[in-house]
Amino acid sequence: MTDQVVDTGGVQVSARTSAANQFLGRTRELKELRADIERAGLDTLSGRKAPRARVLLIAGRPGSGRTALAEELVRQVADRYADGVLRARLSEADGTPVPVERTARELLTALDRPAPAGAAEDDLTAELRETLADRRILLLLDDAAESEQVDALLPDAPECLVVAVSHGPLTGIPDVRPCTLGGLDTKSAVELLSRHAGSVRITVDPRAAEGLVEVCQGQPAALTLAGRWLAARPKVAVSDLAKQVRAEGEEGSPLSRVFRLVYGALPTPAARILRLLTLAPGGVVDPHTASALAGCSVDGARATLDDVVALGLLRVVDSPLPQYEVPACLHPLLKALTETQDRPAELQLARARMLERTVRLLQSCRAITETDSPETRQKLLGMPQALRFPNPRAAAEWLGIRRPALLASARAAVADGELDTLARRLMSQLVRALVAHFGTQEAAADLYGIHSMVLDVAERRKLPREKAAALLNLGDLDARTGRTRGALVRYRAALDAGWEANDPYATGRAMESVGGAHLELGDYDRAADWFGRALAQRLARGERADAARLYGRIGEAHTYAGRYGDALRSWRAAIAGHRKNGDVAGHARALSELARVQEYAGRPEESLRTCQEAVEWARRAEDVRLQGALHLRLADTLDHLGDSSAAQLHRGAAERMLGEEPRESDAAVPEPGQDAFEPEHDANACEIRSTSAED
Repeated sequence: MTDQVVDTGGVQVSARTSAANQFLGRTRELKELRADIERAGLDTLSGRKAPRARVLLIAGRPGSGRTALAEELVRQVADRYADGVLRARLSEADGTPVPVERTARELLTALDRPAPAGAAEDDLTAELRETLADRRILLLLDDAAESEQVDALLPDAPECLVVAVSHGPLTGIPDVRPCTLGGLDTKSAVELLSRHAGSVRITVDPRAAEGLVEVCQGQPAALTLAGRWLAARPKVAVSDLAKQVRAEGEEGSPLSRVFRLVYGALPTPAARILRLLTLAPGGVVDPHTASALAGCSVDGARATLDDVVALGLLRVVDSPLPQYEVPACLHPLLKALTETQDRPAELQLARARMLERTVRLLQSCRAITETDSPETRQKLLGMPQALRFPNPRAAAEWLGIRRPALLASARAAVADGELDTLARRLMSQLVRALVAHFGTQEAAADLYGIHSMVLDVAERRKLPREKAAALLNLGDLDARTGRTRGALVRYRAALDAGWEANDPYATGRAMESVGGAHLELGDYDRAADWFGRALAQRLARGERADAARLYGRIGEAHTYAGRYGDALRSWRAAIAGHRKNGDVAGHARALSELARVQEYAGRPEESLRTCQEAVEWARRAEDVRLQGALHLRLADTLDHLGDSSAAQLHRGAAERMLGEEPRESDAAVPEPGQDAFEPEHDANACEIRSTSAED
């Protein structure tokens, strides 16, 4: 639940009360909503089966209990939907609509169907509809800002049900009748007030309680604030509070009038922290974030947050870590206060402190995975105790839980435009932490978004080196998900940026990547040409290891093109280079590829001798899988030469090395075009090198 003060409204009472999680009122609305699930739609009346899921809309102002009602409805009917309940919030805490692409990706992840990094919105929503097509799922879409958000996510499955929560009607979605919420009925409203304020005062003066309900117009959020305020002041009569609320005048909603009263009674430090919480990206804060925003200790921030929770101005998020959320109905009220009570320079300083703290936490989160390094251990010891993680598992848990807030921090920092230096440091450390704990493949979707933001900042600040880095990383992610032509465009743009920055690392990477994209597209002549350009640069700079690898990539392109003579010369050059560099593993693999090309060229005896030599080098490299694959190659070649007994000996050796299914491991010697001779680099190394200001 997201739009009530401490899970109220309609109403679901906080777990801090003795009547935890008991829903109050809304009997008529629940009955109508359940009837709407069963009613015949326009398609059914016309004789056609409904092509899409039924949509129920619960509309009401923030604080009216709309989310609590939706959750109660879901609780009552969830057992009808065998494949479970999915939830998504369609607006940020400040009311900004969440992009459909992000929501669709998160829903797919919840369904164990992660989508490719960088996939377009249409592709993601199509994948979501396909995934839901044969399922019976209840989808709760909370805080929808516009009908397009809901329409894009609707399953093409009449067996599914969508419950949407919104401020008003969602025009454009057919056959939807909104359930519009007003205030609670008087009996339920008084009961809610009693649960928060205590039953004695309500029982002693029931008319005063009804008067307070009337002043609050039965709004659950306003009644919750009023009840919590009374609970903190045992000697204040209910009638006195009603008079004070009336004295606030008619300006604003009942919620805003009660809020002004409760907020006005806060100590100055607590009021300031509460206002600054609206700066927290994603709307979810932890004690570290609050501490950085306010410039106080972590323990002091947590104590203040817990005090504010008791007043109903903040709610605790259900999480293994201490996290808090400003209720969406209070966010605009607090935002307005920051604009009148805090100077812009103070707010920007608070943002900067928050980003700096986040950067340091990410540094610590990554460093705990590298404690084998004495330098890293020294850095960790130099950090304050509050910023350290006890072990890698705790750091990974923190990163996983805080991931949405961390990504939101990066988006907010980039959108701000005035904190680009901090934004760049934040994104660099976030990339490193994600890769260290989850790996490039698992974190690919997040990395794609971060590199896109790096590109935005680089273009805005006219930083060609960082632009090249971001384009290379985005191109790599595009290439891994099969968008080769898009990757090629990015690589060419990265090359231009690399030349502009006079960055040989970026230009070399870009030229080789352009060649790899052409190879994937089947344009072998251009692939060999671009690999040759990259080779010339490596040779000019004396980078012998990369040069040896590039000879292999040129040989790869020639092999695909059927130019076996050129391929043999290139692979021999690669072998010579690896031998001079002392790269035993590279030498072994290059020999295995030379043997393959010799076989393609119709030279089985030469292939046999080269393969035997490759086995010896693979043994020296202690690469058992390569040895096994080479033994299988030898067996096939000997079969072709008519020596079946020798072939059988090599197959036996391969089986001993590779297990019961040796053929499956033949990929240990890649076919031309596979990854064996692609650049050996961290997919994010270029971005990190360009954007990091420390380490």
